[in-house]
Amino acid sequence: MPKPVGTLEDPTTTLRDLMLSSDLTFLMEAHDGISSAIAAQAGFKGLWASGLSISSAIGYRDANEASWTDVVGVVERMADASGLPILVDGDTGFGNFNNARIVARKLKQRGASGICLEDKGFPKMNSFVGDRQPLADIDEFSGRLSAVRDTTGPDFVLVARTEALIADHSLDEALVRAHAYAKAGADAILIHSRKSVPDEILAFSKEWNNKLPVMIVPTKYYRTPVAEYRAAAISTVIWANHNMRAAISAMRQVCDRIIQEESIAGIEGEVATLDELFDLMNYGELAVAEDKYLPQAAHGHE
Repeated sequence: MPKPVGTLEDPTTTLRDLMLSSDLTFLMEAHDGISSAIAAQAGFKGLWASGLSISSAIGYRDANEASWTDVVGVVERMADASGLPILVDGDTGFGNFNNARIVARKLKQRGASGICLEDKGFPKMNSFVGDRQPLADIDEFSGRLSAVRDTTGPDFVLVARTEALIADHSLDEALVRAHAYAKAGADAILIHSRKSVPDEILAFSKEWNNKLPVMIVPTKYYRTPVAEYRAAAISTVIWANHNMRAAISAMRQVCDRIIQEESIAGIEGEVATLDELFDLMNYGELAVAEDKYLPQAAHGHE
């Protein structure tokens, strides 16, 4: 097992450090405390708090059915369990500029390092569901960004996500929006695509010419070698939903086996041991703390 999570501290590497690094940064999706701890143990330096995955984990669709208070509560658990910088998928900001700045302030209070807002209206729909992806008015969305920037200060990272290509608009429209969002105070631009090849993403990056760092989500164009992103000077790649999808596959297989076999004997060697779980959640630290803080008689010592 990798070294278990230790004493929780503020991240030594900030989200801004990662975003501005000369090398390509990878953010791993997480959606609760345990997926965050697993990503940290694996060696990821930052997390993506996925709206799709968080919504799914608590039984909602990725259509603003989960409330912003639901999301904030989950992100707090993620920060506690991982000690990593977290970029939060803030959807559209859960309303207008006022909702967006409240959400951002609460996320900052609970340990998040940044928020990503997308230029659609409220309620949003997941970018890969259906063909109706209406975009927000540029000026109105810019106001949402400015409100977040003014509320959270310079340290909290603000990412503007344009869905222009998702909505089948032109590259020019994506660039116009990106320039407007940069002027409104965004620290980075997330350019999204539903194509199976990265051509329009790479074309955007070339035209944008690194005015601000560019983030991408290669869920659909997953076959592209990361060398192409490095060559295009992409800042950050977000693996956006893979912990959740892995969990679905694994849990489904285990449930199917147990219901068919009416036994857990067959799957015992294929799942994590309890000791692995205890290591992941750092039960050893609790034992040490008990020796330090509890009277000896309170936990079985003479």
